[in-house]
Amino acid sequence: MSSQNDSTLVWDGRPPRAFEIAVEDTVLDDLRSRLRATRWPDQAPGDPWQFGTDVAYLEALCTYWAEDYDWRAREATLNSLHNRKVTIAGHDLHYAHVPGESPDAPPLLLTHGWPGSFYEYHRLIRRLTRPSDFGGRAEDSFTVVAPSLPGYGFSFTPGQRRFGLRDATDILAVLMTDVLGYDRFFAHGQDFGSYVAAHLGNAHTDKTRGIHITLMALPRVLPELAEPTEDEARYRAQLAHWLTEETGYVQIMGTKPQTLSFGLTDSPAGLASWIVEKWRSWSDCGGDVDAHFGRDTLLTNIMIYWITGAIGSSAWPYYQRTREPWIISEDEPVTVPTAYVEHPFEILTPPRSLAETMYTNIQRWTVRERGGHFAALEDPDWLAADISSFFGSLR
Repeated sequence: MSSQNDSTLVWDGRPPRAFEIAVEDTVLDDLRSRLRATRWPDQAPGDPWQFGTDVAYLEALCTYWAEDYDWRAREATLNSLHNRKVTIAGHDLHYAHVPGESPDAPPLLLTHGWPGSFYEYHRLIRRLTRPSDFGGRAEDSFTVVAPSLPGYGFSFTPGQRRFGLRDATDILAVLMTDVLGYDRFFAHGQDFGSYVAAHLGNAHTDKTRGIHITLMALPRVLPELAEPTEDEARYRAQLAHWLTEETGYVQIMGTKPQTLSFGLTDSPAGLASWIVEKWRSWSDCGGDVDAHFGRDTLLTNIMIYWITGAIGSSAWPYYQRTREPWIISEDEPVTVPTAYVEHPFEILTPPRSLAETMYTNIQRWTVRERGGHFAALEDPDWLAADISSFFGSLR
């Protein structure tokens, strides 16, 4: 069941406070030293990426990271997003809070997942809060709240309580309503952020006006279908491949996250390898992840994990979700207006017939010809327009 009535998931009443990201020079110096001293493995035989991250690629990325990457420039970009912190559930929650250019811009919650961060949304935020800068209308703007999920990035403090997705969702509902004073709001999410949006849409229906998602939070066990459609059969095969070939990281983070955290907290090259392989596999990059996202973008996302030391805590939702009921079900469906965007390089693309058993108010189902898991960075112009169009119909 939802933890929304958990008496510990409350705001302590202290007002939000401004938060500036200011990484000490000693942290950056230590990072460069570790990168230069990396002990590299040999390359397994076969195709370079067949068994995981390509050694030659990662060596080049880490050389750039140590010698040419400019964290201070990226830090300034992050600090332009009106960062705040507030204490909820005894936990210092970080979020960006960017007002829309229209005085009555409705609130919109943007939630990320793993291995992402609130930085994924930096391009989308500008397009949603100031659409007139991109050829749109000021009256279509939103006031955006983009948190770091509890236990992720700047919402992490060493030794803190761990949070699963149900608790994280309930904390974000407290942020939006109790702290920021929004009676009702819209929500968009990708990866675990889609799970958060789904849980808002079944446990916080009084607060959630509608959700827009790029990943369906469906259980990984399919019902037996006597006569599956072609699309249902396709999805069954897709899911079987995913569970067999692509979920090693889920098994490790979902069973022994503490063990994994030692290597990824100590080695920046190890951390980069663990994260960037997913950005390559799950995106529409054609194999060239640097060209698709840009090295600076990839490294800034990785930096947020590195400088905060949050990689171990970020694995907790994988651990927790196998030890409690799935976040939505036919008994606890998502009932608020829902828009879904299917991208061809998303990790799983279920058919609408299955989605509608747990999302009972799907009003928009869009199938894209390109794009992947990291939609806010892969195609922010299109995504902003689709979010604005759907939520505009619900205003």
